[in-house]
Amino acid sequence: MSAYVIVQVNVTKPEQYEEYKALAAAAVQKHGGKYIVRGGAATDLEGSRPYPRIVILEFANSGQAKMWYASPEYQKAKKAREGAGEGVFTVIEGV
Repeated sequence: MSAYVIVQVNVTKPEQYEEYKALAAAAVQKHGGKYIVRGGAATDLEGSRPYPRIVILEFANSGQAKMWYASPEYQKAKKAREGAGEGVFTVIEGV
């Protein structure tokens, strides 16, 4: 069953965040994931989001998504993101 990583983030240092994006993209690709949404225009139909940027990744299953997040490649990206923003990362299984 496919699993999705839903990321909501507030970028506070865009230049630093660019380095994170490059490293994260390489880690996603290496671990079999793909971007479904990557910060495109969004319109809230009801309520409000705590963080303005949304990213959605797709993996074959939740185990693969968790392995990507724990991987050395992604941990390097995560380190590069420190101080450049804050957010929430959620893994959710598809139907």
